Amino acid sequence: MINWNDFEKVEIRTGTILKAEDFPEARKPAWKLTIDFGEYGMKQSSAQITDLYTKDQLTGKQIVAVVNFPPKRIGPFESECLVLGAIADNGEVTLLQTERNVKNGLRIA
Repeated sequence: MINWNDFEKVEIRTGTILKAEDFPEARKPAWKLTIDFGEYGMKQSSAQITDLYTKDQLTGKQIVAVVNFPPKRIGPFESECLVLGAIADNGEVTLLQTERNVKNGLRIA
C-alpha cells in the first residue's frame, strides 16, 4: 500500500502525440513518440504499442502519461515520459485517454 502523499508525487498529465516514428533499434517493437504537454513542454517516449496502433493512428491522439520519471535510455533514444495503457494477457497495450479532448498538460487525479 502507498499513502496519499506518495500518489501525489506522481504527475500524470494529458498530452497530444504530434509524431510517431519507427524505432528499429528497440529490442521489442515500439514507436518513438513526440508528445505535446502544453505548458510542460514537448517530451519523447518509446512506447510498445505497435500491436494495436499504426503511426498514422497515433498522430493527433491525446493520451495520458507520467511526466516526472527520470529519463530512461533505450538504445540510442532517451524516453522522457511513460505513456500509460492497459496491458492485456497477450501483451497488447490499449492507450489510456480522457473521455473528451482537454487542454494538454492537465493533471490527472
